[in-house]
Amino acid sequence: MGTRIASRLTLGLLLCLTISLAAQEPAGAAAQVRKLEEKWTAAYKERNIDILSTLLTEDFVITVEDGSTYSKAGYITHSADPTVKVEIAELSDLRVRVRGGGMIAVVTGAYHEKGLSNGRPYEYHDRLTDVWVRTGNGWRALASHYSVPVK
Repeated sequence: MGTRIASRLTLGLLLCLTISLAAQEPAGAAAQVRKLEEKWTAAYKERNIDILSTLLTEDFVITVEDGSTYSKAGYITHSADPTVKVEIAELSDLRVRVRGGGMIAVVTGAYHEKGLSNGRPYEYHDRLTDVWVRTGNGWRALASHYSVPVK
């Protein structure tokens, strides 16, 4: 009788521990993705193409404010443009949701960029949606969408 109770208690404890660890995993994944969003923004501002390319899947696609879309290569080329000097690149209001058994993360938030393009000042205030996929032990951005909020 005592062995049966001990077995049930042990099984119950293991079940609770498993559920607890499963609940914590999305929070850890969300923190990882949030850090990668910040790393992406910093790499873009500094035109660090090597870092940018490690953050994006090979089939990455981005849709920008005017509705144009760019592949990974197109985005990298745009990001390396020496005629653009990004002075401010900042994220705010980020929300990371992890789904699909911890394999997909969707990030929504706000983005502010200010700088010079061909010597002329520009400034954007956008909303963003980024989709990240787990690859091995890390994450890579699969898709990104930026839009200008309607006032």
